[in-house]
Order: sequence, then structure tokens, then C-alpha cells
Amino acid sequence: MTGYGGVEVLQIGDHPDPLPKDDELLVRIRATALNRADLLQRRGKYPPPEGASGILGLEMAGEVVEAGPGCEGWKPGDRIMALLPGGGYAQKAAVPGGLAMRVPDNLSYEEAAAIPEAFLAAYHNLFALGGLQAGMTVLVHAGGSGVGTAAIQLIREAGGASLVTAGSLPKINRCRELGARAGWNYREGPFAPWVVSRTEGRGVDVILDFVGAPYFEQNLQSLASDGKLIVVGAMGGAVAERVNLLDLLFRRLRIVGSSLRSLTTERKIDITRRFAGFALPRFADGRLVPVIDSVYDWTEVASAHLRMEANANVGKIVLRVGEA
Repeated sequence: MTGYGGVEVLQIGDHPDPLPKDDELLVRIRATALNRADLLQRRGKYPPPEGASGILGLEMAGEVVEAGPGCEGWKPGDRIMALLPGGGYAQKAAVPGGLAMRVPDNLSYEEAAAIPEAFLAAYHNLFALGGLQAGMTVLVHAGGSGVGTAAIQLIREAGGASLVTAGSLPKINRCRELGARAGWNYREGPFAPWVVSRTEGRGVDVILDFVGAPYFEQNLQSLASDGKLIVVGAMGGAVAERVNLLDLLFRRLRIVGSSLRSLTTERKIDITRRFAGFALPRFADGRLVPVIDSVYDWTEVASAHLRMEANANVGKIVLRVGEA
């Protein structure tokens, strides 16, 4: 980035190759993918963690160029995908060996690049924070997003049921194809009465919310007793003005904040290990699929950002990283 602002600050330039540590892999990136955090960082509203690359990009897929002595089991040429703290919009990256996941043979680099951030975030929020178990019902806001489409599939594979909100009928239909029980178009009015009706007055066990303040009161109304609200984002605003604490007390509700990017590398490695055991066999046999909205060449990154800003995508927007 030449500075902070609109898509005009994005340009392809030269940068020194990363120098991997003993426990890191040097990777030639073949594809990366967009995340909401990229848009915020571009505008100066989401600085990267200390020590992370200032280059955008929180995930990638590519092949190993060099494996450090502490990276057992990896060798040059291995196809990997991984979460990154930054630096994905580039031709090379240094990746901690513990964050690397082997790309199933049936997936392309573009498909693999659509997995790490969305699926790891959904997995962590649903299982570690939400306590997802078979028979539970989850309300997934922004159901057509990358994390939303990943969450719907993970809920299905765990034996749960999902309800979604989205901004158009085509998005809702895609969510239902992936396994959602039903969907609500938020442009048609409040979602809480619909959730209560769909759950026969009980409410849902977990809510994944990316919107924030505008949904806060309705989210509490939509939760069952002992339910959890997982706050993943605040796209609509960060300050909730009305909170009924008695409602939280009497129904034993829990509100949990979540930010995958700010976790320590050790915690990310633990999440990656558990996710890989659950998900990689399911990607290999087709039970889980990366949902790709569109693929752009990295020279078209401005158009890709504008598509995400317009909320036009269903699933992930991927960048194919070219040669120099």
C-alpha cells in the first residue's frame, strides 16, 4: 500500500524476500484470498500485529521452497495452505511449520487459498468458543460470507442445525444448498421474531455475529437460555446502547468476543492441528468444499476489493498470484 485509503493505494511493488526462521517454511504463494480485515487495514483501521508483515493478506496456498530444520515432515515442492498474520498478497511468505496444512490432492491452489481464514475462524468460533455439539442450533449472520459459508458446513458436519441471515434470496438459497435449515433476508425487517418462530419459541444455542451494534438487542432476543453470542465483527457499528443485564442474568446468556488474528502463534497452531484432523479428510472426500465467489488475477486486486466492499460476493474472493 502507498498509504491508507481507497483501492487506489494498492499497487504491485518490490519487497525483500522474507527470511524464514528455523521453524518456518519459505513458501512460493500461488493464491491468496480477501478478508474483511484487508479492507479495514487498507483504510488504516486495523493495524497488523506487532512483528507481522505490513503487506495485506491473511491466508495463502502455494508450495514449499525451503523447509527450516525445525519443520519436520515438510520438503520442497509440498503443497500447503496456511493462515498468516499478514503478507499473503505476495509471491513469497515465511510460514511457521505448525500453521501449514497439506492441500488435499483434489483441490487447486485457488480452492485451497479459500480455506484457512474462513474455515479456521468458523471452527474456532463454533467449537472452542461456542461449544458446538450435535443437536444444537446456530444462527449465522452474513451467511453468504466466507466465514458464513464455512460455518454452515461445519455445523452440518457436527450434527447441528443452522439458520442464516443474508441480504438476498440467491445468497439464502446458496446457504440452504450448503446445509442451512432456513434463511432470513435482513432487508425484509427484524430477524428476531423469525428466529423465535423457527425454533418454536426456544431460541438458538449459538449466534455468530459479524454486524455488531445494530443486531445486539435482537441477538439477545434470539438466544435460548444458556446461549452464547460470539461477536466476530462489528461491520455495522461497535457501540451497543441498550443492554438488559437482567436478561443476561435470568437466562444465563454469555457474550464472547473473538479475534483469530490477535491470538498467539502457539494458539493458532493448536487450532490448526485440531481443525486439520476434523476437516482435511472431509475436504478430501468432498463433504466440505471451499466456496469461491470469484477468482481475480492479483493485478486486479482493486476490482476484487470493490466487489467485497459492495457485499456482492457469496463465499471467498480469491487472488491468483502471478509470476514476476
